[in-house]
Amino acid sequence: MAQFTLPQNSKVKKGDRYDVANGAANARTFKVYRWDPDTEDNPRLDEYKVDLGKCGPMVLDALIHIKNDVDSTLTFRRSCREGICGSCAMNIDGTNTLACTKDIADCKGDVKITPLPHMPVVKDLVPDLTHVYAQYETIEPWMKADSPAPERERLQSPEDANLLNGDDGHGPAGCILCFCCSTSCPSYWWNGDRFLGPAILLQAYRWIADTRDEATGERLDALEDPFRLYRCHTIMNCTNTCPKGLNPAKAIAEIKKMMVTRR
Repeated sequence: MAQFTLPQNSKVKKGDRYDVANGAANARTFKVYRWDPDTEDNPRLDEYKVDLGKCGPMVLDALIHIKNDVDSTLTFRRSCREGICGSCAMNIDGTNTLACTKDIADCKGDVKITPLPHMPVVKDLVPDLTHVYAQYETIEPWMKADSPAPERERLQSPEDANLLNGDDGHGPAGCILCFCCSTSCPSYWWNGDRFLGPAILLQAYRWIADTRDEATGERLDALEDPFRLYRCHTIMNCTNTCPKGLNPAKAIAEIKKMMVTRR
């Protein structure tokens, strides 16, 4: 039987352990991925046992407590703390999600926290998003219209607006570009250089579905490619992991349907 092993410098080692719970009854251990590009050390998992009474209920609250009061070298992104900006996307308890909306109580046992998978790591929990943002730019995510602009805003009917917002508020316009979906997609793991991935295709559909946009044909032409769109095999990881409850798989299916019906 074939056996496969990671390169030696890719193996995650056991790291340092910090017990600052001081015997608190309500304590949890957080196993956090650490990697410093300025050293030649392997990545490691540091363990922090903390008193949950000293932080808020979300995983991000615990990370902020660890950085502020235990280990200032810990590096991660965060901004709004309200599930709006997508900055604190990471893999928590085996699922890609937002640290600011992930309740510690929903995690079983020790809470394992790693960066978004299959992305280059800048440091610790910070992924390099250069490539996905370059892909985002290729879909030209802005309104394109040749007709004269009205004196005020371009209006939509409630029905047209629902194509973007969804009756339940979970339409494609709700995407915050956290990339939890793309980094959970096996097709994107293997073909990320050419396949746009669920997040970017959801954003593409947001503009294709916008009745105020007048470049639908042009946008579909740009996606007509064996890899950019059709590498999606409807695995559904993207929809299952979206922390906003959106459905990238459905949006991709709608684009494919439009490709067929326009001919």
